[in-house]
Amino acid sequence: MSEPPRDGPDSPDHRQIDHALVERQIQAINRFPDQNPHPVLRVADDGQLTYANISSAPVLRAMGAQVGRGVEPQLLARLRTAATEGGSIELGDGIRTYAVLPVAVPELGFTNLYGTDITAEKVVAKFPGQNPNPVLRMDGAGTLIYANDASRPLVTALGLTVGQALPAELHRQLEGSLAGEKREPVECVAGELVFEITPVEVPEFGFFNLYGTDVTAARQLARAKEDTERLLLNILPPPIANRLRSGERVIADRFEDASLLMADIVGFTEMSSHLSADALVEMLNDVFSELDLIVERYELEKVKTIGDAYMVVGGVPEKSPDHLERMAGFALDLAAAVGGSQASNRHQIRMRIGINAGPVVAGVIGQKRTIYDIWGDTVNLASRMESLGEPGRIHVTPHVADRLKGAFDLSPRGEIDVKGKGPMSTWWLEGRQA
Repeated sequence: MSEPPRDGPDSPDHRQIDHALVERQIQAINRFPDQNPHPVLRVADDGQLTYANISSAPVLRAMGAQVGRGVEPQLLARLRTAATEGGSIELGDGIRTYAVLPVAVPELGFTNLYGTDITAEKVVAKFPGQNPNPVLRMDGAGTLIYANDASRPLVTALGLTVGQALPAELHRQLEGSLAGEKREPVECVAGELVFEITPVEVPEFGFFNLYGTDVTAARQLARAKEDTERLLLNILPPPIANRLRSGERVIADRFEDASLLMADIVGFTEMSSHLSADALVEMLNDVFSELDLIVERYELEKVKTIGDAYMVVGGVPEKSPDHLERMAGFALDLAAAVGGSQASNRHQIRMRIGINAGPVVAGVIGQKRTIYDIWGDTVNLASRMESLGEPGRIHVTPHVADRLKGAFDLSPRGEIDVKGKGPMSTWWLEGRQA
């Protein structure tokens, strides 16, 4: 490779080019071209062919070019257009066909040409009967004029025969693909099979080849992956699911400030004794499905349900400064939703609700039926608030009351004895301040 000029107007001082850096880039693009089994050529910006490796002989014949001479102007224009658009051109010497990819190197004033032998691909395209994948042909009116043996499942499922028009919607989609800047394949469902059909115009003969690829297995795999993803996100928060997918096996985090809500259906044991199994599960599903929607609206995290108990956390697994305020809003909407639900009208459902805030530990436990759980004294005290509360009311600790004052209406419950804590002055959360 010739060295760039070192003096004059193109010297480093004038062009402000780091030639060492450029040289390394060129070497990375085209290392040891003489040893490359594929054609590698080089054309200067003035159109002169300055280099061709040993493997380039058939491409040189196709170009009608020689090293040291100029490239034919029309071919040079095609190469420059392809380099600008990031595409390739096809060249053949009568025996083999090559895709030639031009890559401009403006810093050094030339364009590299990289050749790939596509003879086999062209043979398959020319003789579709030998193609193991479906190949069909349609004329300009959308009539099927040919179908190879491999296309039989596709043609049969579509109820087509040669000489018959393609389905109108499929024809419309194929025309849209042909008209687009990018030739996007058209998905076609044929019975239980799914094909991607790529249309290619063959202007010399006035028809269009339709190349089919059976993507049924890929679509089934994608659906299975989506189902697995939905299942994973149903049992784990998205950030935790992402950490598990990235390879973490032990997930345990401490959060210095989180809010916990525990809710429990009053009289559930008695209720379950006179309801059928179907009616009981239907009632729980109606109530908890409504609560799930409210949890999502307040961007909180449902931890779990245990029987008739419902547990929600705020500020976990992603920290947030307003988690307690959102938890209070959720609790008020929860109470209103349960009170006005159809399940409540049928079964007179009421819930006790308790809220606490403070430090917690959160993590993933279990190899089978993995769950994301929360532990700590904050959780225990939230549970105490729920169990010591009253039906239809929201019972909160003094710490929660102090933090919510000014934004929410609270009334003192008075001093009660809390197991493990002794006497404690607790509060009722009544509503939002106007």
